[in-house]
Amino acid sequence: MKKLMLGNEAFARGLYEAGCRFASSYPGTPSTEITEAIAKYNEVYAEWAPNEKVALESALGASFAGARAFAAMKHVGLNVAADPLYTASYTGVNGGLVVAVADDPGMHSSQNEQDSRHHAIASKLPMLEPSDSQECKDFAILGYELSETFDTPVLVRTATRVAHSQSAVEQLPRQEQTLKSYEKNPQKYVMVPANAKLRHVVVEERTQKLIAYAETAPINQVEDNGAEIGVITCGAAYQYAKDALGSQVNYLKLGMTNPLPKQLFLDFAAKCKTIYIIEELDGILEQHVKALGIDCKGKEIFGCIGELNQIIIAEKLLGTKPESAAYPENLPIRPPVMCAGCPHRGVFYTLAKHKITVSGDIGCYTLGAAKPLESIDWTICMGSSISCLHGFNKVRGEESQNQTVAVIGDSTFMHTGLNSLVNVAYNASNSTVIILDNSITGMTGHQQNPTTGKNLKGDPAAAVDLEALCHAIGIKRVRVADPYHLAEMEQAITEELAVNEPSVIISRRPCALLKHVKHNPPLHVENDQCKSCKMCLKLGCPAISMKDGKAYIDHTQCVGCGICEELCKFGAIQK
Repeated sequence: MKKLMLGNEAFARGLYEAGCRFASSYPGTPSTEITEAIAKYNEVYAEWAPNEKVALESALGASFAGARAFAAMKHVGLNVAADPLYTASYTGVNGGLVVAVADDPGMHSSQNEQDSRHHAIASKLPMLEPSDSQECKDFAILGYELSETFDTPVLVRTATRVAHSQSAVEQLPRQEQTLKSYEKNPQKYVMVPANAKLRHVVVEERTQKLIAYAETAPINQVEDNGAEIGVITCGAAYQYAKDALGSQVNYLKLGMTNPLPKQLFLDFAAKCKTIYIIEELDGILEQHVKALGIDCKGKEIFGCIGELNQIIIAEKLLGTKPESAAYPENLPIRPPVMCAGCPHRGVFYTLAKHKITVSGDIGCYTLGAAKPLESIDWTICMGSSISCLHGFNKVRGEESQNQTVAVIGDSTFMHTGLNSLVNVAYNASNSTVIILDNSITGMTGHQQNPTTGKNLKGDPAAAVDLEALCHAIGIKRVRVADPYHLAEMEQAITEELAVNEPSVIISRRPCALLKHVKHNPPLHVENDQCKSCKMCLKLGCPAISMKDGKAYIDHTQCVGCGICEELCKFGAIQK
């Protein structure tokens, strides 16, 4: 039976059919839905881990135990998991281990464009790259076969368009896998230098075997259309190229992008007068082709920034624009904003009001950098806000200590913020940290985390007590404030910045979009009392606008949080 599936949903189906028993991940767009989908199959144990490193290590442990295991992450998450990944390349596996990494060309929801093929090359691990939903399912299954055949973790690289597009997928029954026996083998699994040196030899031998496999692997396909032009491509770029060029060219479509074959490239190029390399982000295929002495054209035409699409390919190679890709011109700009009633709005308004320097972090609260609040000075990666604040204050001392804070979400704090706060306490940094506790992992679509009291399946789970945790690591000053009450939040920030020791403010209010949250009736504006001062617009609430020269509140968006009511000096905004 076939079913229309998202790439991520199909990937999960492949894990299920392959007999996967254990899945651990940290949510990160565009990979999140894989783990959410696999959790719906009762035969698979699935969990959210505090971060990607923990997720991969847990999956590796499940593999050692003899089960087929899985971990998923987005491209920047693979950076966090790189430590165990590179060593797992040496240890190999027992049960098969598949690791999905979702890249984000175009940076739809990421702080950088990163080509994860570099990690595959550096860690010397095989990487598969599906181009549609059916291949997502098939490559997940193939990943386990390769993992167990070649004794290696297998990376499967997807991208935003593959993960979030739909195509028909054939569904088959689950193939249960017998739990493999575990045998103590420290020479294989204990990576002290003496053992690791021997395992490195094994890794290099494995790479040669994988190259030989890649030469004839069915997922590396040649489509010979009798043309003089050849296109070498992979992943989503293959779909774009097929859309734009059709049967006018020959294709070498690579389903395995590390390690790369040699003779397959040479044979393909020998039949073509001109070779184009079409790949998103970096020129990995292009470098390999040129190293083989094949003349080709690639990044000088397509560049290494942003997504490709059929329009770009058709315009660059054919000088035409496909009719099927005719999008409306001059679409209005719709920048992302914090939702109406977002609990973070009151925090950022207060920080902006006092012109406080803010060390930002990764989450929906990163939108505090956008207009009109514009209150975040820098954002680097998960958990970095506290570490950066520590270094900033240690260098600038009294000049910054009373005028600089870090902001970090509850899920991000558990991800990698905790170690940073330990550093603040341990090294006595006079720093103020604001934990934005909205009771959920908001940015990726409301996933549970270790502070929420529920696990991936929504069952009751141990909940981290943030106040007790902060005290336990040596932070003496810990207080909770309600971001819906501007005066309370302002007092908390002012007082904690004034003290000469580390402190934590927990801004606690559930995300306005959580289903169980009960809202107040929407507010409205009394036009007679409105002075058109536009003070309420400084909040950046999407429910507030100007209409006929007066402030106007859209009752379909307003959740009655009351922040604008506190802000209006003329009493025009009322319940």
